Amino acid sequence: MRASLKLHPDYVCEAVSGIHVDVERCGLAKLSLLYRVEGSISDLRLPERTPSSRADNLWQHTCLEAFFLGDGGGYCEFNFAPSTKWASYSFDSYRSGMADLEISPPQIDVRAGEDLLELQVELELPGSISEARLALSVVVEEANGRKSYWALAHPPGKADFHHPDSFVCEL
Repeated sequence: MRASLKLHPDYVCEAVSGIHVDVERCGLAKLSLLYRVEGSISDLRLPERTPSSRADNLWQHTCLEAFFLGDGGGYCEFNFAPSTKWASYSFDSYRSGMADLEISPPQIDVRAGEDLLELQVELELPGSISEARLALSVVVEEANGRKSYWALAHPPGKADFHHPDSFVCEL
């Protein structure tokens, strides 16, 4: 499945012309995500690549995200940075009961050119989200420090990737 993300209407992003995500299920427990950010990549603020490791607060800069909503209101959040750092969290309900989600480290490959940034993620899914609704989102930080928020769907009001209206795809 290929999904196109939309810029939140309250934000401007001069560097990015489009963001697409290819989602492929690889059996029950694996997922492949290919994020494609198109535009003037040199006008983005991208962190230096480092050895892949878990890190918090990745969403404060350019960050590519996936959320999975299961039955009962609980959901999981995954963050992937162009540095290859990553994070995973579980929530009991909307923005409540956040805890680190223990997973196998995802495989993250990054390719950046003049007009395309690609981030390929191979992710082992916890058993609790084998059947779930999916929300995809990206935080873009431009070189001038301006941020924009992209998602499959935006609820009314401020940008909020955790909002239940963001989960628009069936996994």
